[in-house]
Amino acid sequence: MTHEMIAQFGMQGLSLSTRKSDPQTQAIFNKVFGVGATVGVLLPYSRKHESEADHLGLIFMAMAGYDPQTAVPFWERMAAMGGQKPPEILSTHPSDQTRIDALKKEMPEALTYYKPQ
Repeated sequence: MTHEMIAQFGMQGLSLSTRKSDPQTQAIFNKVFGVGATVGVLLPYSRKHESEADHLGLIFMAMAGYDPQTAVPFWERMAAMGGQKPPEILSTHPSDQTRIDALKKEMPEALTYYKPQ
């Protein structure tokens, strides 16, 4: 929410600074700023938050007694399902392969919390 508010303040600042320009120039600056803020600021933070949630989910499932190693095959099945997915840079979520790679990297930590019942 904070990043969204910052982007909105930036847009307002841009509008104030271009208020004496012709409407077409204002529209161009607003579009460029909007795309830049979305791709450069908002989406990367969304992907970062999703990755953090995946990491914490892996830890919590291990602490709850569920085998965290099942997360990797789950995402492999999700990736195999295919379907239309935007390029990662235009998505609020990491790609399936990025998630799989991160889960494999974080697995040793998760396994320290895993105590099979």
